[in-house]
Amino acid sequence: MANFTWSFSKLKNLETCPLKHQQVDLLKNFAESSEQMIWGNTVHKALADACTGKAPLPDSLTPYQNWVDKIKAGPGELLVEQKYAITKDFQPTEYFGPKVWYRGIADVVRIDGPVALAVDWKTGKILTDSVQLGLMAQCLFSFHKELKLVRTEYVWLKDDCTTGEVWTRKAVADMWLGLLPRVQEYEKQVQTQTFMPKPSGLCRSYCPVISCPYHGKGNR
Repeated sequence: MANFTWSFSKLKNLETCPLKHQQVDLLKNFAESSEQMIWGNTVHKALADACTGKAPLPDSLTPYQNWVDKIKAGPGELLVEQKYAITKDFQPTEYFGPKVWYRGIADVVRIDGPVALAVDWKTGKILTDSVQLGLMAQCLFSFHKELKLVRTEYVWLKDDCTTGEVWTRKAVADMWLGLLPRVQEYEKQVQTQTFMPKPSGLCRSYCPVISCPYHGKGNR
């Protein structure tokens, strides 16, 4: 069996519905797509191109130019769509290396001496999750030994605002106390291949797994 690897999105998808995660994310038996996903991908690519100077924002996205300007004007080294991978003992490694355990991608990073900023663009409604921010802080701490502080932000583009947290190395270590049991449960399901359906209101209209007995039904 291949080494167990995970990402924040895979963990969240598993916890939403293990069967859907297996069928869509792991086995690729069904493809998931929606207008919201397509729009999100379009916005992320346009912002990446604008922040790196590859292309200006299209006219439909010019309301987001102020965020691009803020990113480009910040201090330190700018990294865009930066891929990170760490081992099980939190050491940096290649993204597809043999020892990889966790993978994450940062929309925007700025490294300025002992301080870093990590930004995650969000195109949906405001719904924060500090774990995703903490995982990015862990990646930055793992790759940049000089860092003492990581400031993480969600940029909520529709609402033109931010939410965020500031992380020290101790704060990230404390985060793992609650997160590791969740990851261990995920690994157990992968090892035993016990991906059971978890019916919810999402079954009625958002799930592409038509072979599931709850497809089109779910909880009402």
